[in-house]
Amino acid sequence: MTESDFATDLVSRLFVAWVLFVQRTNRLVEFDEQRADHIMQDEGPVIVTCWHGQHFMAPLFTRNGQPSVAMVSRSRDAELNARIIERLGFSTVRASGGRSAGRAVEKGAIRGVLELRKHIRAGQSVFMMADIPHGTPRKAGMGIVSVARLSGAPIVPVAYASSRRRVFQKSWDKAVLNLPFGRAAFCFGDPIAVAADADDETMERCRLTLQDELNRVLDEAHAIVDADA
Repeated sequence: MTESDFATDLVSRLFVAWVLFVQRTNRLVEFDEQRADHIMQDEGPVIVTCWHGQHFMAPLFTRNGQPSVAMVSRSRDAELNARIIERLGFSTVRASGGRSAGRAVEKGAIRGVLELRKHIRAGQSVFMMADIPHGTPRKAGMGIVSVARLSGAPIVPVAYASSRRRVFQKSWDKAVLNLPFGRAAFCFGDPIAVAADADDETMERCRLTLQDELNRVLDEAHAIVDADA
């Protein structure tokens, strides 16, 4: 193991310990467990998604071990994210979307989508971020909508918020470091299905629906934990 690999491995271990500590020390004041179980068990395999900057709390997005697969960028910068996610119990699919067809092929997006579809057809729910890395924050990309169309799995938007948190305003995604000993809320929207024969207009409508729903549940989660602040 190189010095760089050792440092990445050490940071990933420390970060996972922090995430689990935060999860256990925040009092969950909003979470519809019965509805969550219904979605994860009765809807069949689903695509769970959130905005970048929230993915650090991925363990809370699982129910009975699902989702168990996560898509992570192939970039060197994403190596730490991949190790953290794997230590939290997920297997990973490494792929990136890009903003053009050529870049999508170069970054392995097509292979990644096919691999995700394989997991979904095997009955596994998957997790992927909705927005494009280093793109516009809180703007859904078309990649996740394409995965839903090709796989037949509905998209489930989720959001987590804690009353004690630090927002990194200078980061492109306004990433949040959740802090311990506060209140937490976990909210999720209705599953969004994308028909296999959806045309471009329908795909864009589904993308906007997802974007609006993700913003809604995130705002709802923040409103709940900040109500008595």
